[in-house]
Amino acid sequence: MRTLTDQLAQYAAYHRDRRNIATHFVGIPMIVLAVQVLLSRPLLGDVAGVPVTPALLVTALTCAYYLWLDRPLGVLMALLMAAGLALAWPLAAQTAALWLWSGIGLFVLGWVIQFVGHIWEGRKPAFVDDLVGLVIGPLFVVAEIVFALGGRRALHAAIEQRAGPLRSGRQALGTH
Repeated sequence: MRTLTDQLAQYAAYHRDRRNIATHFVGIPMIVLAVQVLLSRPLLGDVAGVPVTPALLVTALTCAYYLWLDRPLGVLMALLMAAGLALAWPLAAQTAALWLWSGIGLFVLGWVIQFVGHIWEGRKPAFVDDLVGLVIGPLFVVAEIVFALGGRRALHAAIEQRAGPLRSGRQALGTH
């Protein structure tokens, strides 16, 4: 399997325009929450007061993968994903209409924001070539935040070296 650096560098190669990356800070969390909302029905059971749903199972598997790739980022992702579940479960407990509207609405709006970013980028989304990009996207966003805060400098440098330089919006449009 590919390493954390391999996964993030491949994903980053599709995201070199700063505006596209900015759209991912909004769109990806919306999409992740939407999936958690939509998968929070049906209730499969209850373990120690925790509702067992498809959302919990998918989140647990995804977090296990993140932890396998990198323990510190995996722990951070698990905490963020748990927060998403804490928001998703009450929405799923509402009427079917509210549950569907919130889940589908977040999903569609998140993807619209993503596609605007990729129009600016001038490149298709990473998942078109590798479906693993759908799982790496949320990790990419969190890693970018960690990098912006000055963390994981060696990892950031390795990814940037492989992916190439970032472009501002003006550079991306060829209007240096």
